Amino acid sequence: MVTTDFDVPASKTAATTGGRKLRLGALTALVIGSMVGSGVFSLPQNMAAGAGPLAILIGWAITAVGMLALVFVYQSLAVRKPQLDAGPYAYAKAGFGAFVGFNSAWGYWISAWVGNVSYAVVVFSALSYFFPAFGDGNTWQAVLGGSIMLWIVHGLILSGLRQAAIVNLIVTVAKIAPIVLFVGIVAVAFKLDVFSLDLTGMGNADLGTIAAQVKSTMLVTLWVFIGIEGASVFSARAERRRDISAATILGFFTCLALYALVSLLSLGILTQPDLAALKNPSMAGVLEHVVGPWGAVLINIALVVSVLGAFLSWTLLAAEIPHAAARDGTMPKFFGHESARGVPSASLLVTNALVQVFLIITLFAQSTYQALFSIASAAILVPYIFSGAYAAKLAMTGESYHAGEARTGAMLLGLLATVYGLWLVYAAGPAYLFMCAVLYAVGIPFYIWARRETAQRTFHPAEAILALALLAVGIFAAYEMWTGAVSPL
Repeated sequence: MVTTDFDVPASKTAATTGGRKLRLGALTALVIGSMVGSGVFSLPQNMAAGAGPLAILIGWAITAVGMLALVFVYQSLAVRKPQLDAGPYAYAKAGFGAFVGFNSAWGYWISAWVGNVSYAVVVFSALSYFFPAFGDGNTWQAVLGGSIMLWIVHGLILSGLRQAAIVNLIVTVAKIAPIVLFVGIVAVAFKLDVFSLDLTGMGNADLGTIAAQVKSTMLVTLWVFIGIEGASVFSARAERRRDISAATILGFFTCLALYALVSLLSLGILTQPDLAALKNPSMAGVLEHVVGPWGAVLINIALVVSVLGAFLSWTLLAAEIPHAAARDGTMPKFFGHESARGVPSASLLVTNALVQVFLIITLFAQSTYQALFSIASAAILVPYIFSGAYAAKLAMTGESYHAGEARTGAMLLGLLATVYGLWLVYAAGPAYLFMCAVLYAVGIPFYIWARRETAQRTFHPAEAILALALLAVGIFAAYEMWTGAVSPL
């Protein structure tokens, strides 16, 4: 996740805030901070819910290759297309047309605000350790608390409040220190016989084959890396441009190591069925098993502090996405309205109203944190897929390359990132894809609105076919969910 100054749009932060140039160590810390959020605190249960140790190992290996390809894609595009600074959707628009670009912006926005709903749920799930009435974060008390938190944050952002350095420091320490402490304690307590008791997970009929188990881990691993594309916002602050790539790689592998260790070491403390039964944040349950109640208290407090900081930052980021898209005609102009303090007020209001609606839905649908982050993860796949495809297209056509410059490696990386994204679409399964199809179909009228405002042709023939297909799938998906045949929530 990306942490920004609240009165500076995320897309402008690096370019406009000035200040002292950042060296490799500071850049690496920024990259790590942009990725670590709520997901890591729930990894033990989220991974074990559908997979055994062997499948989890394979899942992390696939994620390492796929996400690393995506890292290189964004680093390459940042260098080759520096004028495209409006987010991943700009790559989709430049490479594949206005309608694909709009859907990438729309999907990125959906992912951001649905992710915020999941943050509200997991905050109050953690607080239920101290106040049981909050349950799994989806009781009426939790929804009320989440709603109050949402509109307090809304008011703070409208006031133009900036993050103080001390708040950033507290949030960063709250994210990283307990994770490192957890890994150290659990590594000492790790029991190989517990880890290898059912290595393949085949002893649990509910888990299915190794392939099915690996699929079940994919959206979880994607969720904890969402925001990796945001590292490029710090490029203008770098003391040396080459440090951007190095910091991204170091940050990626640091987070990968922490994430994998948290999920795998936990399997040496509790068996897969026991981990799967834990309530989130499941790191608290694992640490409590090793050191007693103070471990659960530590993790729950750390998560609350971390996610509150992230919720504040991501609320602005979610509002900034349609705001930036409105400025270049991709979204309707009203999303581009700013307050006197430069806050994207119209976009912020619409975004938080949607968060509020989904918070209420969690009460009636009893939606869990895992269901919500799975929807957020599935929604972001469109901008990720088209970013990879655009990088491959540039390499194939030679656009932005010098004569004689090697292009094969960049083309393969772009194709690998694209294939990884398509694999994640398959791994997501019909339930979450159907929900995303409905949310994407709802966006079509907004695209038509934006095109008419700018007096541009609404659809080219291929885009019209794509829009009709998306609308048909959205209607079918809505029907399937209405009848109860599919239920992502």
